[in-house]
Amino acid sequence: MVVCLVFGALVLLIWVSIALHPARPWDFRPAGEDSVSSLEPYQWPSVQVLIPARNEAAILLETLPSLLHQDYPGPFSVSVIDDRSQDQTASAAAAIAEQCKTRDRLRVVSGAALPSGWVGKVWALQQGAVACGFEQDSNEGLPDYLLLTDADIWHAPDSLRCLVTESEAEQLALNSRMARLRCASFAERLLIPPFVFFFILLYPLRWVNDPRKKTAASAGGCVLLSSQALIRIGGFRALRDQLIDDVTLGRLVKGVGLTIRLSLSRTDVKSLRIYDTVDSIWSMVRRTAFTQLKYSWLRLIGTVVGMAVAFSLPPLFFLCGLVFFGLHLIVDIGVSAQLALLLMLEGGIAWGLMTTVYLPGVRFFDLRRVWGFSLPLAAILYEAMTLDSAFRHLRKKRVDWR
Repeated sequence: MVVCLVFGALVLLIWVSIALHPARPWDFRPAGEDSVSSLEPYQWPSVQVLIPARNEAAILLETLPSLLHQDYPGPFSVSVIDDRSQDQTASAAAAIAEQCKTRDRLRVVSGAALPSGWVGKVWALQQGAVACGFEQDSNEGLPDYLLLTDADIWHAPDSLRCLVTESEAEQLALNSRMARLRCASFAERLLIPPFVFFFILLYPLRWVNDPRKKTAASAGGCVLLSSQALIRIGGFRALRDQLIDDVTLGRLVKGVGLTIRLSLSRTDVKSLRIYDTVDSIWSMVRRTAFTQLKYSWLRLIGTVVGMAVAFSLPPLFFLCGLVFFGLHLIVDIGVSAQLALLLMLEGGIAWGLMTTVYLPGVRFFDLRRVWGFSLPLAAILYEAMTLDSAFRHLRKKRVDWR
């Protein structure tokens, strides 16, 4: 019992520390829609949109028109890089542009075979960049910005205008929106808010946006990147072997002394990808979970044990303390009522703090407050996904295209 009380105190300290974190990562802010500048640029810069796509013909029907019809006053065009798709992605993109009467705004780039040392998504971005003038002898004619976005991302009509306005007003070299993920099915309601919660605990947004802090990241679904920043970091070649390319991109850009910003999106940038089952989310997470730990088994052990202590012990200690206290009132079980009550209080307060700091995420996704109590279960599932990712790496299972 004494050991449990020590762990209970440790867990309580963990959640007090999170609640008092100076960056307040748990409040799901900043959101991009809250900080759009009203000071529009005198001259609108040019933008090239790059959409890496592999077997995305169906979802492009919903997302590509939103980009082709952007309410952007400056010059912009869209490139879909078809990375050897088997579902007629290229022809589907061309047909969509024809239907939208914006064929002159769309370029379809046929992807070449994947070279050794590159990952699929970054290789697609590299080909798109080369197609619009990068890596030539002269930098003349390059777009001022690249908008890197995924095939499943829908953009509000003023999304590009807001991103550029903010970037120009704040002199941002990289301006990223974390797309609002779909949260409709039971699996999504259980696992998507924790996915974002864990991410922003690892990369507190206010610290990412603070030039004085080393913390850096971006969200690959929507990144407005200045061409000069891309050139300074060495182009997409600097990311060629990075499965978690978006976080690496943020680190590289911030690492050369440029200003970056990462914020959540409530309405303007949405992912339309459907995760109807736990298995579909499991497959998504296990692709890069062990990569995030830099393939370190020591980090894996620390992560799994740390998550178990922080997320599983509070409800467990609360329930055990409650049971021991109740049994003590009936029979002598060798555990004092005071110790049982103390364990119950430690677990209950820690669980209450955990639920309280998670509630902003529950509200962000418009869920009922009762979902706040589901975080321990979600954490257990994410621990299992991380272990699965590590064991798949051990068995040399191929990582899906990124």
